[in-house]
Amino acid sequence: MNVIIIEDEKPAARRLSRLLAEQDIEVSTMLHSVDESIEWFQNNPHPDLIFLDIQLSDGLSFEIFDLVEVKSAIIFTTAYDEYALQAFKLNSIDYLLKPIDDEELESAVKKYRNFKPESQKISVDFNDIKKLLVNPLEREYKKRFTVRVGQHLKIINADDVECFYSENKGTYAATSDGRNYLLDTTLEQLEEELSPEMFFRVSRKFYVNVNHIGDIISYTNSRLQIKLNRFNEQEIIVSRERVKDFKLWLE
Repeated sequence: MNVIIIEDEKPAARRLSRLLAEQDIEVSTMLHSVDESIEWFQNNPHPDLIFLDIQLSDGLSFEIFDLVEVKSAIIFTTAYDEYALQAFKLNSIDYLLKPIDDEELESAVKKYRNFKPESQKISVDFNDIKKLLVNPLEREYKKRFTVRVGQHLKIINADDVECFYSENKGTYAATSDGRNYLLDTTLEQLEEELSPEMFFRVSRKFYVNVNHIGDIISYTNSRLQIKLNRFNEQEIIVSRERVKDFKLWLE
C-alpha cells in the first residue's frame, strides 16, 4: 500500500507515521503545504491512500484538488468537529479527529482495506465539503440550560457560562458568578448544541467561552494556558494538537 501524509505540523505528521508503522504501513512521503502538495502530485504517481489534514499553513487542503484530479482514497485528519463530520458523512469519507487515537486509526485503515476503492471510481465533491467548512449552514444553538438545584430548577444563559468541563464522569457549567452546576449531558452532546463562534473545545475536558477569556499564556510543549475571568479551580490547557485551530478560532 502506497501511503502519504499531508500535514503542516511536522510533529503530528511524524506521530501519525509512527502509528501507521505499528500497523506495518510505511509512509512513503510527508507533505506540509498546499503548494508543496500540488507540485508533488503533478510530478509523482498518486498513492493508494492519503491522510489529509484540512487546515494547512498556506490554506485549506482542498485547494490542492482545484489543480489536481485526485486519484486516491482519503482519510481526513482534522480538529474540526461538527461541520466537517457532516461533510464526511455526506461523501462517505472516513475521518480522524485530532489528537488521533491509535484504535480509531486502526479502525479507519481496516475500513479502507475492506473497501479498497479503485482509483477511477473515487468521486469526492470537495466543493461541497469546502462550503460546509468555510460557510457553515446557519442553525440555532442552545441559548440557555436548565439545571436542578435542590428542589428547584435554575435557568443558566449560555452567555454566562465561562466554561463547560468534565470531572468524575460528570459534566459541569462554570458560570461568571463563580458557581458550578452539574448538567444532565456530556461534552460530546454539547458539541452539537454550542455555538462554534462562542465556544471552543480546547481539550477533551474543557469547552471555553471566548467572551470570558481573561488571559492566554504560553505553556510547555507548545501548548497554551487559558485564564478565565472567574473560574480558577483547575488549569485549562489547550492541547498541542488544537493550538493552531484555537488561534484561528480567536480571529
